[in-house]
Amino acid sequence: MAEYLYKISAAGRVNLIGEHVDYCGGKVMPCALSMKNTVYARPNGTDTVNLSWTDLPDKVSLDLSALASCRGLKHAKYHAGCAYFWKEAGHRVVGCDLLMDCTVPFGSGLSSSAAIEVSTIAALATVAGEAFDPVEVALVARRAEHEFAGVNCGIMDQFASANGRAGHAILLDCKSLEREYIPVGLGEHVLIIANSKKPHDLVESKYNERRAETETALRILQKKLDVSCLADVSARELEACKAMLPELIYRRAKHVVEECERVGQAAAAMRRGDMETFGAILNASHRSLSALYEVTGRELDSLARAAQQFPACLGSRMTGAGFGGCTVSLVKKGEEEAFKSYVAERYTRETGYVPAFYPAELSDGIIIENL
Repeated sequence: MAEYLYKISAAGRVNLIGEHVDYCGGKVMPCALSMKNTVYARPNGTDTVNLSWTDLPDKVSLDLSALASCRGLKHAKYHAGCAYFWKEAGHRVVGCDLLMDCTVPFGSGLSSSAAIEVSTIAALATVAGEAFDPVEVALVARRAEHEFAGVNCGIMDQFASANGRAGHAILLDCKSLEREYIPVGLGEHVLIIANSKKPHDLVESKYNERRAETETALRILQKKLDVSCLADVSARELEACKAMLPELIYRRAKHVVEECERVGQAAAAMRRGDMETFGAILNASHRSLSALYEVTGRELDSLARAAQQFPACLGSRMTGAGFGGCTVSLVKKGEEEAFKSYVAERYTRETGYVPAFYPAELSDGIIIENL
């Protein structure tokens, strides 16, 4: 890559706890991963951004004066959206060549899209000679995902990708964007990510439908409660208002309210090194995501169940949006290979899919190097 001037990477993420609450104003606890999207960048002196990929034969050129027309591009819509909204936010965007190299598995629920978006914006700023605020990068990246990719996501993925810190989880308040970095001290345990190998597509899945259901719950509850988001509702208040809600909407709201409580409990357990409690919270989260929020499906339920049945696993849950993707499990050190073998055998027998496993190596979010 000697012909390029800069190497800019942004992380994928694993969310330890707090699923489907970021767009409800709740707190989440993601970690940035060592799996990244890396952009090799150089200015080209034109009004065009030229995109290429290490694993695709495609080459795409984006005219900086016509970015709004690029929403339908297959592989380049994320990059075009990022360039469009970064420019609209008042930043200088110059012609450049960008080579993409992604090690975040696509469709895995580990936020390859956020890593692509955040690294693209960081690359555009770097090539233009601009300093940038990682929080603004995350907000612009989320807007690109909403308006160019059609996924009505919360802020968690882009925020973790841009603002991650090696060895830490981010306890992020998605309403205020206040954050606390919590050291991930697992004691005699490690985190293992398992990929169900059932790809998901958040646009075609029911992700946007779930968000609409939580918005319906909030509108109904606001007739009685003075709250600005669903995460503001307590479990007691929700039960008092249960009769106001259709059964399906109640179950969606119940997951959000109880998951928000689990985040606080999990953060406290992590701070005091109580991995037994942390593992039990992972299991409770998965049960709720399966029974109340219905975003797991046969494959993720099978994968989490196999992990939970392994004697040296303290807890396991789906991570990400669901409908396919990954689980994250808390496993005793020294038992990693036995765990993988045990889970893979049972999962493959039940579903026909062969899972992949990754160590959850925690990294910084954006990293910029001069070449």
